[in-house]
Amino acid sequence: MAVQSAPVQSAPVIPARHRTSPGRWLASVGSRHLVGVVAVLFSAFPIVYVLSASVSSKNTMTDANNLFATFTLDNYAMLACDPAVAEDVNRCAKVSNFYLWFGNSLWIAAVTAVGTVLMGAAAAYAFSRFRFTGRRFGLSALMVIQMFPQMLAFVAILILMTTLGDVVPILGTGSAIGLVAVYLGGALGANTFLMYGFFNTIPKSLDEAAKIDGASHAQTFWLVIIPLVIPILAVTALLSFIGTFGEYILASVVLGGGGQETWTLPMGLYLLVGDSRAPELTLFSAGAVIAALPVLLLFLFLQKYIVSGLTGGAVKG
Repeated sequence: MAVQSAPVQSAPVIPARHRTSPGRWLASVGSRHLVGVVAVLFSAFPIVYVLSASVSSKNTMTDANNLFATFTLDNYAMLACDPAVAEDVNRCAKVSNFYLWFGNSLWIAAVTAVGTVLMGAAAAYAFSRFRFTGRRFGLSALMVIQMFPQMLAFVAILILMTTLGDVVPILGTGSAIGLVAVYLGGALGANTFLMYGFFNTIPKSLDEAAKIDGASHAQTFWLVIIPLVIPILAVTALLSFIGTFGEYILASVVLGGGGQETWTLPMGLYLLVGDSRAPELTLFSAGAVIAALPVLLLFLFLQKYIVSGLTGGAVKG
């Protein structure tokens, strides 16, 4: 009996790789890199310019045109100066409350961000899970309200808070708590609608399973839903913090009548450049660099949630 030998398998043929010509690479891939580099340079130039101005030894922006021609940390040291022992008393007096303004902005923005997340999440959960009279009208109203910036109503806000301050002084003009209330009122519409789309991506079967296990609506909200929507909560908190930390118009309307001890950082920084006869441009640049640090650190801390939080609500309406 003849023994049949196993067929010999030939090695797979690997196609030869053709080198892409420089012109073809530039047309297909290189143009994207070129656009990216231009965008990075365009975005980074103002930052580099402000950094150069903040370490300039001359109180003029023309010296900053020659980037980092001079380098000194005196501007940063001046922000923490004491008028009683400072050599330049007039210049020090303008920024003696800098870190007080910084603290005011920090806690106002933090409280507003936390309040926005809690109020927006509760409202979005109600619109997403419950069916009640006026639900569709409420969603439409939120969509319309978010189209109008809050600053358009600053005259009405000033009149309202002036009148309210006669009854409840803590919510009147010159009060940081009143400013937080104004921010929360303006942030509820847009952030609720943003969270609503993300809440709809959470399967309702999870709610039903929790209900079968005996969980109440509050337990379902805090123990089941909230851990699953952390990305959109992080995005909402970040957007709220950035929007209120650098906001000037409403802050000046509400707190402008009070003393400098109640001011926020944007109001204080404007004081440095508001006098056209003697603007403190280098001090302003140093203050702007320090003011950017909390936003930068918060952005880096919440970076892993940002993409999923912004795109998650677009999956299911």
